[in-house]
Amino acid sequence: MTIGIIGVGLIGGSIALKIKEKKTAKKVIGVDHNPSHLKEALSLGIIDESAPLEKAIQKTDLIIIAVPVDSARELLPTILDTLGNTQTVMDVGSTKAGIVYSVKNHPNRSRYVAFHPMWGTENSGPCAARLNSFSGKAAVICNAEDSAPDALKRVKKIAKDLDMYLIFMNAEEHDMHTAYISHISHITSYALANTVLEKEREENTIFQLASSGFSSTVRLAKSHPEMWVPIFKQNRENVLDVLSEHISQLRKFKSALEKENYDYLEELITNANRIRKILD
Repeated sequence: MTIGIIGVGLIGGSIALKIKEKKTAKKVIGVDHNPSHLKEALSLGIIDESAPLEKAIQKTDLIIIAVPVDSARELLPTILDTLGNTQTVMDVGSTKAGIVYSVKNHPNRSRYVAFHPMWGTENSGPCAARLNSFSGKAAVICNAEDSAPDALKRVKKIAKDLDMYLIFMNAEEHDMHTAYISHISHITSYALANTVLEKEREENTIFQLASSGFSSTVRLAKSHPEMWVPIFKQNRENVLDVLSEHISQLRKFKSALEKENYDYLEELITNANRIRKILD
């Protein structure tokens, strides 16, 4: 199988490394608007060759779209326009409803599989790609009933070779859940970083006093806006819903401190500790 990857950065590059190790693909063709990314991906052995999108589609059995979700939404209909009836296209975006509905009535819709590997870091570019990044992580396939059986089988094979376990849900459910467990985490991290930068004017003090707890909490604030603004835009309603709840929770902590109600503060923290039973 020949695989084309559009976007040879963190996610696309990590997928390429793993499927090459597993020999899922005899050849991986890279497509990227950034020539330096293609050059770097070639030098790192992430891809075997580079090509313009049109040429890549002609040469491949499977196209993986690994670009920001707004770009994926624009690209997908164009790719489906020229895709043959034995080819497959999948995306790896962390929002799904907007992308899925952009091709809802496309005559070639069945060749598309909506896929989300639940992994990522704050880093970007081919140099950020890691071989075993996806091992043991969840892979979500959305609206599977709208994909052709052979296309679905091909993407399931990719998930298996990435050492992931599969979860199936519809696009709306996916976007709601990712807003709760992923997207709000990024907003919180951005907000915390901005809070510290606003209040602590001495950058050297931040560096000297930053503990591992602070560093891990603001790690996501290093994530690029080119990726996350489109995610927040496409999942706006769900993000606003969970953000309202988050603000409400912050107000409870503020109120407990203002009123010196330390019993209530302890109650809030004890309730939060319940998350350990889920995550540990």
